[in-house]
Amino acid sequence: MDEFSVDIQGYDIEADEEYSSWITWFCELKGNEFFCVVDREFITDEFNLTGLSTMVSFYNYALDIILDMEMLSNTQLAEEQRRLVESSAETLYGLIHARFITTNRGLKLMEEKFVQCEFGVCPRVFCSGQPLLPVGQSDIVRESSVKLFCPKCQDIYYPRSNRHRTLDGAFWGTTFAHLLLMQMRENALNISKPTQKYIPRIYGFRIRKQESETEEIKEHKPRTIEKTDELPSILTGGGGNF
Repeated sequence: MDEFSVDIQGYDIEADEEYSSWITWFCELKGNEFFCVVDREFITDEFNLTGLSTMVSFYNYALDIILDMEMLSNTQLAEEQRRLVESSAETLYGLIHARFITTNRGLKLMEEKFVQCEFGVCPRVFCSGQPLLPVGQSDIVRESSVKLFCPKCQDIYYPRSNRHRTLDGAFWGTTFAHLLLMQMRENALNISKPTQKYIPRIYGFRIRKQESETEEIKEHKPRTIEKTDELPSILTGGGGNF
């Protein structure tokens, strides 16, 4: 195999037998640990790529790079165009990845990474090191960065690494994490909610007003006057005559 160099996001990589494919090379870059390797067969099936050609510039060039069918050094593109093609290849792979990880094969690969805590663990104390899943807040590129979803507390968090914080959330999408958890529940791998809840205290005493307000907000119910509550004096005649 002839040696060639590629520059994506500031990485200068000289490829030889060590890098068997662009996909493997891309997934092994620092900061791309959240990606799994998409099967070549999935990418070569045109049905799986429906609609992507209108979402990515230099689509044909980008697809050829992903499939190792074209090397930028062999093209007639100008330097600026080559950089755009490299960026398009990354975006295209991310969008293909978002579709692949909702297939049975993709879910299996991502479940393995999830079980091995490759996406990190929840920072919440009472979640006890619950593994996280990458999730997008939008399926449209360049709208939001990837976040990490905790199946226990049902909340999302920023990744700890700055490299991961720059990844586009659309490369995982809004569906994948919840589809995987649904499949795990069907396989009797249910994840229980936290059994403990932090209670604020002052000198050992619970802050009841704050606790009740928090519960009311959570339940979206206004506080009603109970029978045992004392009515305002103005209604009982104790506040003077009209």
